[in-house]
Amino acid sequence: MTGKTAPPPPQQPAPPMQPLPAMFGKIEESGALRIGLFGPGGIGKTSLAVRAPGPVAVIDLDKSLPVLGPQLKGLDVYPVKDMTDLKSIRKALQATANWSAIKTIVIDSFTRLEELIVAHTLATVPISPNNFATSVEGYGYGKGFTHVYEAFLKVLGDLDFHVSEGRNVVLVCHDCTEKVPNPTGDDWIRYEPRLQGGKASIRLRTKEWLDHLFFIGYDVNVKKGKATSSGSRAIYPVEQAHCMAKSRTLRDTIVYKEHSTELWDKLFGNSK
Repeated sequence: MTGKTAPPPPQQPAPPMQPLPAMFGKIEESGALRIGLFGPGGIGKTSLAVRAPGPVAVIDLDKSLPVLGPQLKGLDVYPVKDMTDLKSIRKALQATANWSAIKTIVIDSFTRLEELIVAHTLATVPISPNNFATSVEGYGYGKGFTHVYEAFLKVLGDLDFHVSEGRNVVLVCHDCTEKVPNPTGDDWIRYEPRLQGGKASIRLRTKEWLDHLFFIGYDVNVKKGKATSSGSRAIYPVEQAHCMAKSRTLRDTIVYKEHSTELWDKLFGNSK
């Protein structure tokens, strides 16, 4: 034995990669985003939404734009006219030729749109021939909420088309508090979008559909049962004990300053 290690055998060249069947493709670059904003009234949800990449078209169901007034000067924002019920909203969304110049669609609020879906369901889905319910509960246990959920899915289909065409969708929601079941310990209460829950949950389906769901909240400290706040606001991109949230790309809480576009800058970079 000489104590020398034999040199490794020469590496064989990798065999040429065989062409993949036509069913396989390449990963596409990220395009339009589906975004949800929710929080208490007056915290600045609409002001934030209309500063998304423009031109921005707003289905202004809460009549927020006239109230904001001077704050909108210089922004590329256009209300969609004559949005009075679910039928008119879906007709507008399906008039695809009218949207080519629009970069972002804002629905303000999606909570109000759900109310219009309920009204449409009561007006068009009878319990029996010529017999219509006056409330969702009138259909019988759980049936009315299922009817509302099925109508809601059609709206998501309309919005999916716009996302596929490169238009962002921003859904503005009011907030509510809900008890969170905890399999490992005590339940707790957190902020969630004010949308239909239960087995036919519009709230959870919307969260699944969105790429990002941001909670906008005030800073609040509670000591000995008394709450204090400096009035500062924050945008929460990930779920925490006190709020539902999600983001495919952001992790850090953002301080929300008046008329700030930091959220959009982080999401879209220079593409705004």
